[in-house]
Amino acid sequence: MKTKTIFTFLIVAILVFPGCVQQTDNNTNTPDNSYDLQQPTGDLKKFSSVAAIKEFLETSTQSASYETYSRGTWAMEKGGMRLDSIDMDFAAESISNAIGAPTDSATEYSTTNIQVKGVDEPDFIKNDNKYIYIISGEKLVIADAYPPGEAKIISETLVDGTAENIFINKDRLVVFTRKYDTAYIIDQYDYIPRSRSVQKTHALVYDISDKETPELIKDYNLDGQFYQARMIDKYIYFIVKENTYYYTDFINVPILREQTTKLITPDIYYFDDCFEDNYVFNTIASFNIFDNTDSINAKTFLLGNTNNLYVSKDNIYITYRKNMPYNYHRHSKKEAFFKVVVPLLPKNIQDEINTINNKDDLDDYEKWQAISEKLQDMYNEMEDESQKSAIVKEIEEALLEYETKQEEERQKTIIHKISIDKGEITYKTKGEIPGTLLNQFSMDEYDENFRTATTTTLWIRNKGQVQYNNVYVLDKDMKIIGEITNIAPDEKIYSCRFIGDRLYMVTFKRIDPFFVIDLSEPKNPKILGELKIPGYSDYLHPYDDNHIIGIGKETDTNQWGGTSIKGVKIALFDVSDVENPKQIDMYEIGTSGTDSEALRDHKAFLFDKGKDILVMPITEVEGDGYRNRNYWYGAYVLGISPEDGITKKGKITHLDYTESKYYNYYSPYNVRRSLYMDDYLYTISSKKIKMNNIEDIEEEPNVIDLPYNDNNRYW
Repeated sequence: MKTKTIFTFLIVAILVFPGCVQQTDNNTNTPDNSYDLQQPTGDLKKFSSVAAIKEFLETSTQSASYETYSRGTWAMEKGGMRLDSIDMDFAAESISNAIGAPTDSATEYSTTNIQVKGVDEPDFIKNDNKYIYIISGEKLVIADAYPPGEAKIISETLVDGTAENIFINKDRLVVFTRKYDTAYIIDQYDYIPRSRSVQKTHALVYDISDKETPELIKDYNLDGQFYQARMIDKYIYFIVKENTYYYTDFINVPILREQTTKLITPDIYYFDDCFEDNYVFNTIASFNIFDNTDSINAKTFLLGNTNNLYVSKDNIYITYRKNMPYNYHRHSKKEAFFKVVVPLLPKNIQDEINTINNKDDLDDYEKWQAISEKLQDMYNEMEDESQKSAIVKEIEEALLEYETKQEEERQKTIIHKISIDKGEITYKTKGEIPGTLLNQFSMDEYDENFRTATTTTLWIRNKGQVQYNNVYVLDKDMKIIGEITNIAPDEKIYSCRFIGDRLYMVTFKRIDPFFVIDLSEPKNPKILGELKIPGYSDYLHPYDDNHIIGIGKETDTNQWGGTSIKGVKIALFDVSDVENPKQIDMYEIGTSGTDSEALRDHKAFLFDKGKDILVMPITEVEGDGYRNRNYWYGAYVLGISPEDGITKKGKITHLDYTESKYYNYYSPYNVRRSLYMDDYLYTISSKKIKMNNIEDIEEEPNVIDLPYNDNNRYW
C-alpha cells in the first residue's frame, strides 16, 4: 500500500509542473522583408505586408494560447481591412530668470517634478515665470498668474476631444487628446464599407505667441491609446498603443496623419520568437515642436502590452512582463520527466524508458502506459522502504528546483532599448531580467549602463508564495553584468530612487527596510546599509547629497499581531554614513485612510530646498470609526531641513467649508498640483487656482475660478 502511495505521488508530481521556453536572444538590427514562419531567430524583423502581419498574428496567437478561437484569431480569420491601411510603404527645480527678466515676471519659478533632468514629462498643468497653462474640462486655459494680486484668466480655448496632458516650450504648446472617430471598413467578402468606432490620439500644436488667442497650427494623430510622451529640447516623442484586434474583424495598421492627410505609414517591426496572447502595436512618433514642415518620424513595434517606460536623453526603454506560451507549458511536462526524472532512475530503467519513448508505432498515450508500468514494477521490486523514500525525495527535490526555474522564467521582464536623437528613432537591442518592475523609478541609465530593481514573486509547490527582490546592472547591449538577488525575502519593493552611484530602495511587509545600495562598481553592486523602521515610503526624493525624503504611510502592530496602516508619513533620512542610514525626523498626517495623490504620481509633489518648502495634496482623515470620521481636502505646506526637521507651515483648502463627513475621491475641490513663482505658492484644483504667500500661508492675495463643468467627473 505504501509503495502504491509513493508511486502515485511521483506521477502526480511529474504532471503538475508548468513549463517554460528558453527564447533566443540574438539582438541584431537587420530587418527582414518577410515573415519566416519556420525559422524563428529572435532577430528584429520588418513586415512587408498586411498579409504577413495576419499570418504572424494567427500563428503566434495559436502558439500563445489554447483558446485558438479567441477574439484575436476570430478577427484575423474574418480578414477585414481598413480602407486606408492596405499599403505598407530630476527633481522639480526652481529656474532663475533674473537676467533680463521682465519686471512683471517671476525671478524664480518651479517646474514639473520629473525623473530625469532635461527630459520633460507631460502633465495637465504647466507654467513658466508668468503664465499657468491648464487643462480644465474641455478647455485649455491660460492664466496670467504673476504678479498674483493681478492674476486672471486671459484665454479659454475649446479643445476637440478629451484633453489629457500638455507640454510648453517658449511660444509653443502641445495638447494630447483622446477622441473617438469613425472609420470605414470593408469586411472580407462584404460589398460596402461599414463604419467602426476607433480611438485616436491627437497631438495638437498651438502657437501661443499671443496668449489671449492661441492658434492651432498642427494636428498630428494616430489611431490608438495615448500611453506616454517626453520632450527633450525641441523634440516631442509620444507613444501610442493599439491592439492588433478589436471585437471587430479588421487589422488597424498604424497611420500617422496631420488632420486628415496621411503623412506616414510607419514600418512595423517584430520578433519572430515572441509569443503573446495580446499583441500591441507600440508606435513611437517624434516631431520638432518648432518645425512647421511636417518633418515627423514614426516607427511601430509589435510587442507585448507595455506597462512601464523609462526615458533618458538618449534612449527609450519599453518594458513588459514576459509571456510564456500555453502549449509550451503543456509540452514541458514531458520534458520535465525525461530531463529531470529519468536521469535519476536506475540505469536499466532509464534504458527501458528511452527505448519505449523511441518507438514510432506507439502514440503518446500508449508510450506513457508502458512507461508507467515500468515505473510501477521498479518500485514494487524495491524491498527496502528507505531506498524507495530516498529516490522519491531526490526526484521531488529535483522537480522543485525545475519548477522554481520555470516560475522564475515566467516572472521575467522584457526590456526593449530604442535610441532617440533629434527626432530619429533607432531600435538598438533587447534584454531580460528576473522579476517585475514597480514603476519608472525602478529603472535608470547611468554611464551607458541600465540599472533596475525588481520583485520576484513565485508560487512553488509545498512552499506557497516565495517573494524576494533583486538589483541588476545591464551593459549597453542589455546583458546582465552585475546583480544582487534575494534581498528582503517575503517583502516587495515599494519605492526606488537611483542617484548617481547609489540606489535607495524601500521594501515592505510589516516594517520598512530602507536600503542604501552601492553601484559604483557595476559588476559588483553591494548593499552598504539598511535601516528598519515602522511604515513605508511610496516615493523617494533627493534632498541633497546626504539626505533623502520619503513619503508614504505610517504603520503599527494591531491587536491580532498584524500590521495596520495609519496616516501619511513624511520622513527625512540621513545617508551620510552609508553603512548606518538614519531617520532624522518623521511627520505624520491624519489617521488611517489619509491619502495623497503624490504617493502615486510624483508630479503632485513639490519640493524646493532653497525656499524650504515641501507641498503635497492631502485628503486627511481624523476620528475613529465610520460615523465619527471627518475628511479635510487640501494641501499641506511643510518646512524640511536636517537642522530643523519637518515642520508644518500651513494648510490650504479650496473648500468653502473646513471639513466633511463624507469622502469624495473625485471632488473638484481636491488640490492636485502646486507650483511657485517667487514668494508665492499656487495650488490648483479643478475649481480654482489659489495663491498664498510662502512665508505667511494665511496671506491670500488672490483666487482664480476655473471654468470647470460640474458635469465633468474628471479633469
